[in-house]
Amino acid sequence: MANLPNLKNLTVEDARARILDGAARLGVETVSLTDSLGRILAEPVVADRHQPPFDASAMDGWAIRRADYAPGEAFAVAGESAAGRAFGREIQAGEAVRIFTGAPVPAGADLVVIQEEAVREGDTVRFEAGQDPKSNIRAAGGDFQAGDVLLEAGLVIDPWRLCLVASAGLARVPVARRPRVAILATGDELVPPGRAPRPDQIYESGSFSLAALIGAWGGEAVRLTAQADDARAIAAAVAPVEADLIVTIGGASVGDHDLVKPALKTLGLELAVETIAVRPGKPTWFGRLDAPKGQDDRRVLGLPGNPASALVCAELFLRPLLAALAGGDPEVRMVPARLAAPLPAGGPREHWMRAALSVDSEGRTVATAFPDQDSSLVGVFARADALLRRRAGAPAISANDVIEVLPLRRG
Repeated sequence: MANLPNLKNLTVEDARARILDGAARLGVETVSLTDSLGRILAEPVVADRHQPPFDASAMDGWAIRRADYAPGEAFAVAGESAAGRAFGREIQAGEAVRIFTGAPVPAGADLVVIQEEAVREGDTVRFEAGQDPKSNIRAAGGDFQAGDVLLEAGLVIDPWRLCLVASAGLARVPVARRPRVAILATGDELVPPGRAPRPDQIYESGSFSLAALIGAWGGEAVRLTAQADDARAIAAAVAPVEADLIVTIGGASVGDHDLVKPALKTLGLELAVETIAVRPGKPTWFGRLDAPKGQDDRRVLGLPGNPASALVCAELFLRPLLAALAGGDPEVRMVPARLAAPLPAGGPREHWMRAALSVDSEGRTVATAFPDQDSSLVGVFARADALLRRRAGAPAISANDVIEVLPLRRG
């Protein structure tokens, strides 16, 4: 990153590209099937057998040879095939085997007559299933076959994919190592929730929300003890930290009390991004920091102290960075929506407005920007479920115009 030009007022795309430069999967670990939920696959999942591994009955009924079938013809009851208890031999001409859903179809049988179309009379059974009944058999390998790639590396294991991994018989799953992220909030004004603040203090909230987001985005978060506006204390808090990424909150601007960057420069901070032409979040910065002996250099993302600024920039920069470090997809995907009310022309910086989404009578997504976009308003963010993007210098737009939104994950 040495000698990078133009560290200030980068576009969102340019800043994200610098933040993602060199970011790749950190490592691989193997976890139990139950612990793999929410993790990113490090290797493809390949089937080692067919599913189902045998021809299976799709219905409760009777297994026979289709060549023997005729309406009203009597068959000798030869036995039973149930799930986990197969009929042990090949079926013979004129025989019928009682069979249950999911049970192996006996060798030689190619038709299952459903039980509603059968009448048992002691040791015989007759069928009235029409002239060409449906086979009601699920073929071996109908779901997947041995050698099939069931899931590609880089996918997140959700509950549905977890079922597929289990169906492939894997008890241990290779997944990407979670990025370790240390969070440091700074500011003389901060006091932890639960402690009585002075009249000139506020409760520290940013580290709690960021830790929750980092966990939801596949990282392992550690909240460091918040530090006052003291450069030596900030440097001392960061110096021993072993993490892949350090996220700081506050102290990111250029005022007399914005001491984070000067403090970290004493630890070898090398900047790649100094400011970004984005609203909110212009003071957001990024760089690399010397690491404790034997460790790789640590990435550092500096977020503004205002909660809305920090959370907007976390969505734009932290989330894709964590995805890349975990071997996932870092793309920020926008979706179209119609604007509920007109908006004036935009300013010189790209603006990401907190918005609420709804669906109109025609099934179209509608975005309503909140009227107050002040970066200190946590309550607005708590009600928002999307960020509405206004590009730098955007002209005024009318209601029903199509705009870009970034949906926020809720729940």
